Amino acid sequence: MSHMRTRIDIETQTFVRFWLVVIGFALAFFAIRMASTALLIIGIALFLALALNGPVNRIYRELPGRSRVGATALAYIAVLAVLGAVLFLVVPPIVQQTAVFLQKAPAVVESALDQSSGLKALVDEYGLQPQVDSALDSVQSSAAGWAGNVGENIISGIGSVFSFFAALILVLVLTFLMLVEGPGWMRRVWGLYRDKDQMIQHKRVVGKIYSVFSGYVTGQLLVSAIGALFAGLAVFVISLIFPNVAGSLAFPTAAVTFVLSLVPMFGATIAGTIITLLIALNNIPAAITYAIFFIIYQQVENNFISPHIQSKKLELSALAVLVAATIGIYMFGIVGGIIAIPIAGSLRVLFDEYNQSRSRAERASRRLAAGK
Repeated sequence: MSHMRTRIDIETQTFVRFWLVVIGFALAFFAIRMASTALLIIGIALFLALALNGPVNRIYRELPGRSRVGATALAYIAVLAVLGAVLFLVVPPIVQQTAVFLQKAPAVVESALDQSSGLKALVDEYGLQPQVDSALDSVQSSAAGWAGNVGENIISGIGSVFSFFAALILVLVLTFLMLVEGPGWMRRVWGLYRDKDQMIQHKRVVGKIYSVFSGYVTGQLLVSAIGALFAGLAVFVISLIFPNVAGSLAFPTAAVTFVLSLVPMFGATIAGTIITLLIALNNIPAAITYAIFFIIYQQVENNFISPHIQSKKLELSALAVLVAATIGIYMFGIVGGIIAIPIAGSLRVLFDEYNQSRSRAERASRRLAAGK
């Protein structure tokens, strides 16, 4: 009887522990979901800090006063200048070309109706001419208003203006503070160690993780820059062949391609689709030409350029890269897709280090057992 009661007590404890673990995981998942926005902001700031740490260190070494704050401020000014130039080059041409298309759309539809006797007869037979005229007048009158409200429409799609700019300012401030205070915090962390060998081991792991991030950022920037250069040149050549395509589209093409190509796996495809649709607003054969160029270039980039540049940077398989990018994009959007792959590379470093430590411990245990 006593043995039966003991067995029941053990089963009850196991049951309670199991559900405590389940509840703990559920609460942790709920907390992460609730704090997903804050975690995303911190993650973006950390990613930017790691990406800018190399340039900041170089500027810091070259500055006469060796001011970390001054080096970070100079790096910030350079980044903001680049972002401002991208916005200045991208937004006005896209708005202008789309507005021109909307203004020309009624004339195109009316010309198609005039050239197609079947459609013209159908409209006349059922008395649809007033409705067609009304629709064309509506498109014509709303074309100019669309261009003026495009910025407002984009912001409303992202969220409230206040929350967007508040998050942006918070990211910039966090990144700035991480760059300025990061070295000091790392010195304090290493100072807490009493075991010198363990400190050296952990420093090596942190150095490998930093190499993953810096290597990924450098490689991805180079791949995106090459793709943007060729995309801009392609649109410029197309503008010389097809007179309806403005040569000014080359600059926004390069900017859009560069920014979106930073998102691995999917970003370049999104950029190519946007540029193809933008060119199609002016000339369909030109859009087809660009689409053919884009498909050919993507094969070259995916099979030669990107593997050569990113070789041995992350040491991740294609499946791991695809899984990481997919999870990042579906959980946190485009930004998640950018930071997911270096995070996966960092997890690989930790996993490899764990396996190496375990192997060393097993070898030491076997040597100790053999010595006895």
